[in-house]
Amino acid sequence: MSHVILCDIGNSFLHFYYSGRIWRENPHDITLKKPHIPIYYISVNPSFEKKLLDSHKKCINLAPYIDIPTSYKGLGIDRKAACKAIEQGVIIDAGSAITVDIVENYKHIGGYILPGISAYQELYKSISPSLSAGLNLGVNLYSPPQNTKDAISFGILKSILFMIKHTSQTKKIYFTGGDGKFFAKFFENAIFDNTLIFKGMQLAIREIEQKLQN
Repeated sequence: MSHVILCDIGNSFLHFYYSGRIWRENPHDITLKKPHIPIYYISVNPSFEKKLLDSHKKCINLAPYIDIPTSYKGLGIDRKAACKAIEQGVIIDAGSAITVDIVENYKHIGGYILPGISAYQELYKSISPSLSAGLNLGVNLYSPPQNTKDAISFGILKSILFMIKHTSQTKKIYFTGGDGKFFAKFFENAIFDNTLIFKGMQLAIREIEQKLQN
């Protein structure tokens, strides 16, 4: 397992994992990896995927090998990989969009999608220029705001946090994604794990290896 590179191709960046190290790369400036090390990848962005395949020949798409029990139609491969990594709990991937997925006994029960923090900000700007007031991540969430910037910040953060709290109840929460660490601090029953998707990919590779051995 240590002799492969894992790659999660998202909507903005390519995220790589190798020997415990995680880094991200711009899709228009992908560094050349060692040619003898295969790259196992998943992708939600066909154009970025093509850039990886054009620059590296030893690439294996893990998507056909990552599956979990679910009735959800159209569950993204990145969400499948993250859900595969846990037995029980709620997974919050807080990036440009915020995906929320519920897992019980290794089965995906369902989930939903919220705009990410930056998407919320763009929405406010589209309503009125006066609502382009920036964001106060330290806003007091327990008393009514007294200015526009705090009012917007309160509306964004409180709505996201309330939805997560309502969904998770007493379940363990697994946060990942760019804003995951920020949101995790609001919940006692939460951990931040930026390797969650890679853990699901590693499990899929182990399953492939076991089938080949049998």
